[in-house]
Amino acid sequence: MCLSLPCTDKDEWQLEFPFCGGQKQSPINIDTNSTIFSHELQPIVLAGYSLDPSEQLSLMNNGHTVVLQLPGSLTIASGYPQEYRAMQLHLHWGSPEGPGSEHTVDGRRYDGEIHMVYYNPSCGSIKEAMKQPGGLAVLAAFLQVGPEDNMHYQPLLEQLHKVQEEGKETTVAGFNIEGLLPANLGRYYRYSGSLTTPPCYQTVNWTVFNWTVLLSKEQISLLETTLQGDDDTDLQNNFRLTQRLHGRKVLASFQASLSPRKVPLPDGGVAPMTPAPDSATERSMDKVPGTGAGCPPCADSEKRLGFALQPADVLAGLFGALFAVTALAFLIYIHRQRSQNRRPDSHPKPNIIYTAATTDENTV
Repeated sequence: MCLSLPCTDKDEWQLEFPFCGGQKQSPINIDTNSTIFSHELQPIVLAGYSLDPSEQLSLMNNGHTVVLQLPGSLTIASGYPQEYRAMQLHLHWGSPEGPGSEHTVDGRRYDGEIHMVYYNPSCGSIKEAMKQPGGLAVLAAFLQVGPEDNMHYQPLLEQLHKVQEEGKETTVAGFNIEGLLPANLGRYYRYSGSLTTPPCYQTVNWTVFNWTVLLSKEQISLLETTLQGDDDTDLQNNFRLTQRLHGRKVLASFQASLSPRKVPLPDGGVAPMTPAPDSATERSMDKVPGTGAGCPPCADSEKRLGFALQPADVLAGLFGALFAVTALAFLIYIHRQRSQNRRPDSHPKPNIIYTAATTDENTV
């Protein structure tokens, strides 16, 4: 999340910006088995995100990412203890050689990441909010290669050629900003962190959604190859490496360590649960034929978790066991009835059918 200059020479940031060497830095790797489920984390609720096309939004290449300015009328109405107002959104990506998300999940780095940045209006101004604990909030979602174009991203991507050079700016007609995020805003991770670029203020309440957003390979390629950075070269790999937790806890709004793996999601995204691929060539392996959704390889997760029974599997097992017990009891009952009806001095012949006694027989 680059909000100020410079955004190069990441290893030397802390020499000029001391916070960049702090112990609450972002991004981080999210170890799903170490997350803590919290009932207090409610679904994120957004307000005011369907903008009228007459509203013009500024889109700019600042040399390290592409930034879309957002009106303060866009708010996070629920999901945090207080209201947050929108500032801007921007993207992070890799290159044709590899993925470029900032956060990772169980070691996996995704093709890209979107950040929607907000500030706490009770802090007074955006500048003051950046310096106050909890003054900023960021909604983050992973971008992943999928089978088709994501039309929600077209208003942004089709304007990239107009801001190819650093400092270039254009306008984008208002559209549904919420469409850039996953459809399910109820499953996410939450932790306290920082801006991912100088001055690295450690004042950000991060929300990282568990579901990815799918873009086509061509759309991801536009991000990776269209823009130029502040050194007149292709703007690529504009992500910061993950930082150490230093004892911080990562909360989850769901049972992350027990969640199903390799499950396509309704909005076309997938739950990020597996290690990162070694190269961009593995992107094609993430597609599940016939589902329209990507699904990461799950071998490492299966080794780590052993197995995960689904509710349907458990019910099927219980019903099967109940049926077996019932059948056995019925066979025992039939055997006892036959034993009682046999005469001690005779042996039943094969295939004899036993019938109920007649009325006359019962009177004897």
